[in-house]
Amino acid sequence: MADSANISLSALRDGQQARVAALHLGGGMRRRVQDLGLVPGTRVTCVRRALSGDPIAYRIRGAVVALRKCDAAQIEVQP
Repeated sequence: MADSANISLSALRDGQQARVAALHLGGGMRRRVQDLGLVPGTRVTCVRRALSGDPIAYRIRGAVVALRKCDAAQIEVQP
């Protein structure tokens, strides 16, 4: 991660907000999350985790989107 104060999106707790700092995804998954509005500067809120902890629901630009924990771990955010 570029900034030691940054964390992965998957580390957010329910109700916690952060701003996207960087995407460390490649190919189709990178394109998919960008299409969902996850680009640097976007505000994201962790809405809820499944009972098993995977997937995790996030509010992004007014929509709720579920991401697998392994994919969310590759998105760097600034709390």
